Parts: sequence; structure tokens; C-alpha cells
Amino acid sequence: MRAFIGVIAIVVVGLGLSACSNFKPAPNAKANAPLKQELVHKLASIGSSPGAPMMVRIFKQTNELEVWKQAGGTFKLVKTYEICAWSGGLGPKVVEGDRQSPEGFYNITPGLMNPNSNYYLAFNTGFPNKFDRAYGRTGSDLMVHGDCSSRGCYSMTDESIAEIYALARETFAGGNASFQLQIFPFRMTPGNLAMHADDPNMSFWKDIKEGYDRFELAGQPASWDVCNKHYVFGVPDGMTLDASGSCPVQVAQGVPASVVAKMAADDAAMAKEVAAIADRKAKAAADAKAAADAEAAAKARGQAIGSFIGGLFGDDGTIDPSKVPPIPAPPIHRV
Repeated sequence: MRAFIGVIAIVVVGLGLSACSNFKPAPNAKANAPLKQELVHKLASIGSSPGAPMMVRIFKQTNELEVWKQAGGTFKLVKTYEICAWSGGLGPKVVEGDRQSPEGFYNITPGLMNPNSNYYLAFNTGFPNKFDRAYGRTGSDLMVHGDCSSRGCYSMTDESIAEIYALARETFAGGNASFQLQIFPFRMTPGNLAMHADDPNMSFWKDIKEGYDRFELAGQPASWDVCNKHYVFGVPDGMTLDASGSCPVQVAQGVPASVVAKMAADDAAMAKEVAAIADRKAKAAADAKAAADAEAAAKARGQAIGSFIGGLFGDDGTIDPSKVPPIPAPPIHRV
């Protein structure tokens, strides 16, 4: 009996230490709260419905979580929520305990929804996904949840997570098997990328940028998979890829021309912006040096003048006549 109690105690402590799960044994009625009429009307106004397919995008730098719903042939923005807190800095999660919030593409299924979270309501991001596992990344219970606190998760207000949870619940009730979660460090614009051009995560960010670009151009989230330890998008249904193996030619050459053109244009714009940033930094450094040199020259002149004036006086403070030019005698007036 004591052994059994000890095991239970270990389990309880383990749950208490896990990143953001804290499951309760009893169902949480908050998970079944009806969708607000305000949201129902908003969905109708954009030509969508509660049961339509859904997508979520997160941008770390600006603390934004967007909920999109399918409306006809494209997805339209339903609402943008402010993220209360997320952990770590820009860049993906790497190892359990690094207190870093993940980045990348994740598919959220009903099994990842947590109606009994101590953090009001929550859904699991699904980290580590196929890409993360290919790199041996570790972590557990990385959630989007309420309670405005974070240890590797994305924390929302209770009111916000209640709406997001209800929108997801209705999506599943509409017959959708999952919804896509896209997590970016920032909006993947050339300007933002240029600002972080020296960041060691740049190759990863350019990898996930293709998924961002596809959505920006087509208005639909592209399916994703992993091969050659890279994200690939628009993979045909039924095709299974080896995360560490070579990418099939069909996948490697299957990037739409519009996406290829956008990526090339963005790369060129980024390079131009990187050069402009370097020029601005060089000019700022040159201006700072010129100002410092001018200040040093002015200080040197002041010291020289002070030394000259000080040299006119003796130790007792009187003028040393030997250091003062003689006063010429008055002119002699002859009659």
C-alpha cells in the first residue's frame, strides 16, 4: 500500500512539474460554453461558419495569435488575439527545460485539446513534431492556454482562450480532423528577415517561410511534411516521406511558380535591406567617430590655451615679465 501511495505521489509531483499541462481528473464545463454570438455573426459576415475548417497563426515578436476560418475557396481572418506571455526568445525550441516556446508547423487534432487544464483551457501544440524529432529536439506539454503565465507555452487571457477553444471545438464538430497551427518568430517580410540576418536561426526561418508565402499567395494553408530534415509543403495526399531521407523529385520540383517568384523577390529585397542597414550602421559609426574626434580636438585646444595662459603667471600668481613681450616706449615727438 505504501509503495502504491509512493507511486501516486511521484505521478502527482511529475504532473506539477510538467511545463503547462496540470490536468484535472474532472471534466471542465468551460470547454462546452457556447460560441459567443459576436463570433457567430463575424463568421457569417465573412461567409464562414463555426464548423468550417480553421487555421491559427502565431507571431512571437508582436505577441499576436490569429484565428482564420475557411470562407469559400480561401481562409479569412476572424480575430487577432494578444498573447499575454511566451517563453524564451525568437527561434525554435530545442531541448526539454530550455523554457523556449516552439516555432514551426503543427497539426492540432481533438486528442490535443485539454478541457481540464488548470490554466483555464488549453490545447497542445503537438511539439515535438516530425521535423523536431528529426533533429532530436525534446520537450513536452507545450500548450496554448489561459492564465496569462508561461513556461515554454503561449499564454492567453482566460477570455481569449475560451473563444479560441470554442472555435476549435466547433471546427472539429463540423467534421474536420485537425486544424493547422503555424508559429513564426515574426511576419516573414524581407525587412524583418533583414533585421535578423545574422541570427543563427535564419536557415530554419527561411525553411518555414515557404509555408508562410504559400498562405499569403493562395489564402489556404498548405499541407506540410518533412524530408531531408526540411519542411516541405503541398505534398500530395497519400505520399509518405522519410524525415531524414532525400526529398522525392516530385516534391522538390513541386513548388508553384508564384511561390518561387515571391521567394526570389523577397531574397533580393532582403539583400538590399541588409546592405542598407550595413550602410546606416557604417554612417552612424563614422558620425560617432567624427563627433568624438571633434570633441577630442576641442578638448586639446582648450588644454593648450589653458597651458599657455597658465604659463604667463609665476608660482605666486603674478605675471612673469620674462614671458610677456616688452611694452614699446612711447614715440619721441621732435619739434
